[in-house]
Amino acid sequence: MSELQSKALARVKPSATLAVTAQARALKAAGRDVIGLGAGEPDFDTPDNIKEAAIAAIRRGETKYTDVDGLPELKAAVVAKFARENGLTYAANQIHVAPGGKTVIYNALVATLSPGDEVIVPAPYWVSYPDMVLLAGGEPVRVVGEEADGFKLRPEVLEAAITPRTKWLILNSPSNPTGAAYTAAELEALAGVLRRHPQVWVMTDDMYEHLIYGGVDYVTIAQVAPDLYDRTLTVNGVSKAYAMTGWRIGYAGGPKPLIDLMRKVAGQTTSNPSSISQWAAVEALNGPQDFIAERGKAFEARRDLVVSMLNQAHGIRCATPEGAFYVYPSIEGLIGKTTPDGTVIDSDNTFASALLDAEGVAVVQGSAFGLSPYFRISYATSEDVLEAACERIQRFCGSLRQG
Repeated sequence: MSELQSKALARVKPSATLAVTAQARALKAAGRDVIGLGAGEPDFDTPDNIKEAAIAAIRRGETKYTDVDGLPELKAAVVAKFARENGLTYAANQIHVAPGGKTVIYNALVATLSPGDEVIVPAPYWVSYPDMVLLAGGEPVRVVGEEADGFKLRPEVLEAAITPRTKWLILNSPSNPTGAAYTAAELEALAGVLRRHPQVWVMTDDMYEHLIYGGVDYVTIAQVAPDLYDRTLTVNGVSKAYAMTGWRIGYAGGPKPLIDLMRKVAGQTTSNPSSISQWAAVEALNGPQDFIAERGKAFEARRDLVVSMLNQAHGIRCATPEGAFYVYPSIEGLIGKTTPDGTVIDSDNTFASALLDAEGVAVVQGSAFGLSPYFRISYATSEDVLEAACERIQRFCGSLRQG
């Protein structure tokens, strides 16, 4: 097998979040009582008007190849969305549509990275960022947003990480896995650093844009710092806000030379996204948007429930996130403790494994996101399920003893 695998792929780890979700499914299939909190997927259904648009597209015979990086109608809808919601002006030839946001990001990295190029990836990070950089031939540079700073990158930390080889900075707000969201002032402070380093491009993953709570105003960096527009790729998609994870539509707006390169990558890999999914996405972006705020209230209530219950578990400290549907609790207070069967909790990996064995709750260890000792919970499920899961976590933590 080692001879079969490429050197590029050998540098990459399997997705930890997908692995946890698959493990939970397998245990359930075997008859185990398991609550899976690993998947970053809304439990709400795709709205009916979007489903009907897809059905209508099938009936119209919209089942052929489309332009490699998106239907004209979908690009027009994306252009309108960026103008309406973000104050960003793009032409259709500055828009890239791909099979999911992950593919958009990968296309940009493959299109631009050469061996030795560095990409700054603030931790905690979405598990796929560093590995996509590695697959594209670049070198991920991990920098830490400390819990004391709301898990957000400080300007001086960014400044210290930039070298002549730095090609990209990846920002994700609200964040997967922490739910942290940057304010306009915080983005402007980072922009001040980037202005001193014109070789650094900015990729901002705004997938959780509409899942932001407490009256916080969402902003993206090209909106805050328009002078960085010509070296910013603004990435988004329909997966989270519209509960369309399986439809696989991501999109981005950016400078035309970059979009042209990304189209070249798509032309030799995926070609166009599903034509039916594209027509559904047209309806998602152009159709009624009121349900987003309604679902946001449900997510906010779930957040508050989970944060409260986790903070009542012995040894766990859980910050209140500003957005997305994740919490990222610390287990610093549990390190060194022992389970009733004698397992020493020496890491978040051990914690996640012991929790699954003892209580049937599947979470993702913090090491997968580049910062330990933490774990991630997705609260994109019902309050009843979340309450039951948190009760199990409380019971597990209460069962631990000093080693």
